Amino acid sequence: ETVLSINSTTANSTTESAAHRQSAQQEQRATEAFSETGTAAPALQPAINTSAVSEVLASPSLRRRAREQGVNLALVPSTHPSGRLSHEDLDSFLASQASTTDATSSRSPSFAASLADAKPGAIEDQITDVPLNGTRRVIAKKLQAAKRNIPHYSYVEEVDVTELESTRQFLNEERRADQTKLTLLPFILRALVRSLPEFPHCNARYDEEAELLQQHSAVHAGIATMTPQGLKVPVLQNAQALDVWQCAEQIAELAERARSNRCRPAELTGSTITVTSLGSLGGIASTPVINAPETAIIGINKMQRRPVVLGDQIVPRLMMNLSASFDHRIVDGFDGARLVQSLCKRLEHPSSLFV
Repeated sequence: ETVLSINSTTANSTTESAAHRQSAQQEQRATEAFSETGTAAPALQPAINTSAVSEVLASPSLRRRAREQGVNLALVPSTHPSGRLSHEDLDSFLASQASTTDATSSRSPSFAASLADAKPGAIEDQITDVPLNGTRRVIAKKLQAAKRNIPHYSYVEEVDVTELESTRQFLNEERRADQTKLTLLPFILRALVRSLPEFPHCNARYDEEAELLQQHSAVHAGIATMTPQGLKVPVLQNAQALDVWQCAEQIAELAERARSNRCRPAELTGSTITVTSLGSLGGIASTPVINAPETAIIGINKMQRRPVVLGDQIVPRLMMNLSASFDHRIVDGFDGARLVQSLCKRLEHPSSLFV
């Protein structure tokens, strides 16, 4: 009996010593991982007391699974009156451990962030919640619906506007004092109203619910305008009946009223096609969003002097891209390309806009 008692005591001491050494080794590895990566190592499971585990009521398959997961069964609470552990008990324990680890990780700053906070004069991120109200809310809903419901495609074509720019400058030099200074936009509108009769489905409004396309003979051109309240699209009614001077004058008036928030509701509805331009910020190309329920939108990009091959020579020319988007349910890619190319031809021969 004395020998057995001594052996038992020795075995327990040996087990406890091994567990202690295992815990110390795990702590050492965690310290080394932190020093190498700058991030804390995952939380360590307590050293498993094999004698305590052996007293737990559990099936061999559950014990094997716990060993594979590195779980001390003595720490797993049982839901059975007899205290016997089930696989569901182990699942619940693993889930609770995972949620605790996630919560700790989300609260713990990264090592780099801790260093940044420790620096003198560190800047704190200030977050401001800005609700979408008024015009901005309307813009958001309208554009989201357009992108969600309309299968867009875009087509970009370059156009030589060297002659057009010379014509514009000449007309501005010769204009009367009461005439509005000409930009490129009135010329593009003139080219558009000359081209659209061949493409009536591009000068139209599509009623999705009725599945009805309303094609217009008159061109009611939406002019996308940036305002302090956000993007607005006042409508130039019957653009086909206006010359370049009348277009320029009415566009300037509409834009001024839109920016000062004085547009009447009738001036912001009823467009059949929209033209959008960012002027000198127009970029090389764009993919404008269709102003539903229209079927097309024409985007104007900025002018740039580029080297162009003419015959056997490379010469500097003033070039610009037109970026158009179309509703693919209504306008096939072939027709969209033909419309843009028709615009380019008329703009490259500005005399065609006046006959």
